[in-house]
Amino acid sequence: MNSEYTIVLSDSEILSQVCGTNDSNLKLIEKHIGVPVFTRGNEISIEEEDPRIRETFKFIIDRIVDEISDSGSSSSDLIHSILNTGISFGEADSGFNAGKYAISIPGSTRKIYPKTKNQAELVKAFRKNDLVFASGPAGSGKTFLAVAEALSLVLSKKVNSIVLTRPIVEAGESLGFLPGDLEDKINPYLRPLYDSMNACLPREIVHKLTENGIIEVAPLAYMRGRTLNNCAVILDEAQNTTAEQMKMFLTRMGENAKVFITGDITQIDLPRRSTSGLVHALKILDDIPEISIVRLSGEDVVRSPLVRKIVQAYEKELKNE
Repeated sequence: MNSEYTIVLSDSEILSQVCGTNDSNLKLIEKHIGVPVFTRGNEISIEEEDPRIRETFKFIIDRIVDEISDSGSSSSDLIHSILNTGISFGEADSGFNAGKYAISIPGSTRKIYPKTKNQAELVKAFRKNDLVFASGPAGSGKTFLAVAEALSLVLSKKVNSIVLTRPIVEAGESLGFLPGDLEDKINPYLRPLYDSMNACLPREIVHKLTENGIIEVAPLAYMRGRTLNNCAVILDEAQNTTAEQMKMFLTRMGENAKVFITGDITQIDLPRRSTSGLVHALKILDDIPEISIVRLSGEDVVRSPLVRKIVQAYEKELKNE
């Protein structure tokens, strides 16, 4: 029986990035799976018959290629992150299976993988419950994963539309005085959500979905009186809702609706005497089993190693106060 297992990459340049400088990435992969890795041309191979090791090897290489396609480069931090998201025999060490919780989006050339245990818990929560709160710092992946899951739901026809909303916290300029129609006025506030969509799908598909009304944007204040049926709803920057706004929003939820609420309770921009709707909701809804609450931390920040260190420094200061 031929024990060689080979993965053919699109070109030798991709293979070079997978291997890393002086084959540094290759050495990390070899240490992780416990067998030597060989390269030639645009192929990368192992000599191994164990199907679990083959599966793990394929998962690792596919993940690295996906991330390279997204960011244009690989790094030791990226490789460590991928190797720590266990599958097969590695699952016991990391506590989750990144392949199991990968988000597949019809029309996309890549899968979206959780990069930490808490991110995997968030994807699991999306699949389990219709109402999910994700609280965590900037760069922890909460909004990106919510957007990816919403796109997966609408493009697999499990819901009919996506509704994007966030509270408009004025910063010296009234929304009413901004130029254009309602969509033009609110789009700058929702830019981070569109950036996430464009990272998941080709820009022209996102534009077409928006033009056809499948993706709808709306200020939170315009939700009053609506019933949201057959849709995936994302409320972003939820820490800037008031308690009254949050209650109003939560009671809009209709049949076959998936509602994802994301926010960072360390970045509240409300007036000092106002209670954050996100903080209030996390406190009073914590015991309802049909609602998932996932709390991410600085350990889940994947935007960049430097951002992770910055977030962790702020978290440390808060604990010491």
